[in-house]
Amino acid sequence: MLMRTDPFRELDRWTQQVLGTVARPAAMPIDAWREGDRFVVEFDLPGVSADSLDLDVERNVLTVHAERPERDPDVELVASERPRGVFSRQLFLGENLATDRIEAKYADGVLRLTIPIAEKAKPRKIEVETTAGQQAIMA
Repeated sequence: MLMRTDPFRELDRWTQQVLGTVARPAAMPIDAWREGDRFVVEFDLPGVSADSLDLDVERNVLTVHAERPERDPDVELVASERPRGVFSRQLFLGENLATDRIEAKYADGVLRLTIPIAEKAKPRKIEVETTAGQQAIMA
């Protein structure tokens, strides 16, 4: 049997594991959506201990760090497709979000962040006053 060798196959496989592909992103895929007056972001982190999670907000940048421990080096792996080690992801949050009131919950390998919309960003009515018997206009 004749086998072709591709010297870049291992490099390509490693790049896909580290950087991900469109069909299968690397280490920390997310879903994000709006629910009323808050935004919700969920990170898939199976196999990550809650103790290894670290969240920081500086200005409007949210940084999530997580670590999935390495396997026992004495174990002979047949397949290894799940990335291991330390992962980090940054989200740039808009000025209209209350970054000082972010709530985080971790269950079943999913980190769920709830980010409320800031009071200053919520719509409000402005009353226009008039003089000399004219009717007030609500904007």
